[in-house]
Amino acid sequence: MGRQEADVRQAIRWGIRHGMIKRAVARRMRAGDPTARLMIDPAVVADPFTHYDDLRERGRLVDNGIVLHTAHHDVATAILRSPDLGVVGGPSGEAPAALRLLVRAGGPGPLGPVTPPSMLSVDAPDHTRYRKLVTRAFTARAVAALRSRTEEVATGLLDEMAARHGRGEGADLIDDYAALLPATVIAEMLGAPVDMRRQFLEWGAGGALSLDAGLSWSEFRRSERDLTALSAWMQDHFEHIRRNPGDNILSTLVHAHGAEGKLNDDELTSIAMLLLAAGFETTVNLIGNGAALLTSHPEQLDLLRADPTRWPNAVEEILRIDSPVQRTGRIALRDTEIAEGARMRAGRIVVIMLGGANRDPAVFTDPGTFDVTRAGAGDHIAFSSGIHYCLGAGLAKMEGEVGLRALFDRFPDLAPAGPPHRRPTRVLRGYDAMPVHLRPATVSA
Repeated sequence: MGRQEADVRQAIRWGIRHGMIKRAVARRMRAGDPTARLMIDPAVVADPFTHYDDLRERGRLVDNGIVLHTAHHDVATAILRSPDLGVVGGPSGEAPAALRLLVRAGGPGPLGPVTPPSMLSVDAPDHTRYRKLVTRAFTARAVAALRSRTEEVATGLLDEMAARHGRGEGADLIDDYAALLPATVIAEMLGAPVDMRRQFLEWGAGGALSLDAGLSWSEFRRSERDLTALSAWMQDHFEHIRRNPGDNILSTLVHAHGAEGKLNDDELTSIAMLLLAAGFETTVNLIGNGAALLTSHPEQLDLLRADPTRWPNAVEEILRIDSPVQRTGRIALRDTEIAEGARMRAGRIVVIMLGGANRDPAVFTDPGTFDVTRAGAGDHIAFSSGIHYCLGAGLAKMEGEVGLRALFDRFPDLAPAGPPHRRPTRVLRGYDAMPVHLRPATVSA
């Protein structure tokens, strides 16, 4: 395929997946529809929570003429657990003929987290088959076994930060610590080269853009470029694994690919890419969001110092009040009533505002208050619910607890050195820069 033809195909893909949506939603915004802002307005990134409150007051399922929305905890949970709804990207009926022609003209594009055969975009039986291949690596026992190694990685990264501080260099909590901790752990789990972790993070940031609707042309191109690069690297790495098998998840997947009827090429690549990127994306945001909350609420940090057994609940509260994943989508497979007063027709798409459901006052008293002692903090749905409940939730919580506790034990007076910067994504909520003063209690030699 020539460069010009490839560019035309890419432009068609952008138009179908983002351009048409962006144009339709922009019309709704100009008409004064407040739910449209939640879909594409960059200003929502800074503070989506007032918009969630407004959405919740408007109804249990709010229709803006394009999609449905909900920020109610009970409705969101029922949707995520209902067999009458599937993931967007799965089977949803016959598309109009003109749209099918455009889809064929645009071609499939690179494998990504929101296109089949990604586990995020398929339901049973394929989802069940994929999940069985990797579940063993994320059991409670497997995560517990990784705790000491995670502590070692955290200590090493904090040593490096302290050394740079001693040389008078600045520190960025995201770049120097929050990103590298989970990226190191997941690379070791998968049997991927740890020295490539910064490259994985860069590709992951581009791939994360693809989760949002209404991307600009430049964002879409960056996303496809990074997904293509990660896919190409992964396929080359599979050849290395075939020659040098190991006791890790990627070797298990490659072996399953070799067994007839288990995994085809796209399935192997898609699962491996998702495990790698998802293995650090949530935890980067969890650690960054947690550090921002604790430095701005020193009284909560004092409670944790007085009783370190509160750390697991503190992580649940961080996940609740500033969820690393703010929204997800489902499509009705048939006409259904999800919960009382929440009906959907077949083919309708609903956007579940996880970050809004996690601040539903019907479930959480004084939901906008950060309280590490909150009873029921773990009732959040930050990791979704139902069959698509996050496979790595236990790993992310453990890394968040270890990472944050080690950080504040080592630097008890950690303080901002400037305003942090929120990443521009709307589905994923976190920081991409957070300059800090370390002020360590002790500095390693």
